[in-house]
Amino acid sequence: MQPLYDLDAPKKATNLSLNSDLLKKAKALNINLSATLEQALKEKLKNIEAQKWLKENKNAINAYNDFVEENGCFADEFREF
Repeated sequence: MQPLYDLDAPKKATNLSLNSDLLKKAKALNINLSATLEQALKEKLKNIEAQKWLKENKNAINAYNDFVEENGCFADEFREF
């Protein structure tokens, strides 16, 4: 599986606009803004890529589900439950 992004890419400084009260409270709790944003972006990217994959593979998934509904799973005869 291909990684979501280049984990070895260098860090790049950027400017952001944030709710001032949110920023104040985060700083008061010593929350690392860079690490938090990076983690949030990683999760967002992962979710978007998962949705994209589902959309791209919708026809194949539906075809497989139809096959299983009509014929059962490939190994049904070996199940012990």
